Amino acid sequence: MPHIVTANCNDCKYTDCCVVCPVECFYQDDTMLYIDPNDCIDCEACVPECPVEAIYSEGNTPAQWTSYVQLNKDKAEALKAVGGEAHITDKHDAKEGPGCKAKA
Repeated sequence: MPHIVTANCNDCKYTDCCVVCPVECFYQDDTMLYIDPNDCIDCEACVPECPVEAIYSEGNTPAQWTSYVQLNKDKAEALKAVGGEAHITDKHDAKEGPGCKAKA
């Protein structure tokens, strides 16, 4: 069962999780990161790396964020088609916008 990125990543975009992913299944847009569920191997390496606790296995996604299961699938597919900087494998400076609820 793949992992997904949820609302806690909105307007934050910490990329620590991307660096540890052995299959490089992370994609990004201006708002947040997404995991391609077709490429995710459910290794859980990304989960402890997320400082805002935004990553869950699909089956353990909190009820209020179940829509993110389909969002990750749709966004990853669209961003994968674009390629280039949408595919993220390296650590970048975090985007801590006004909507970011980062833990201090």
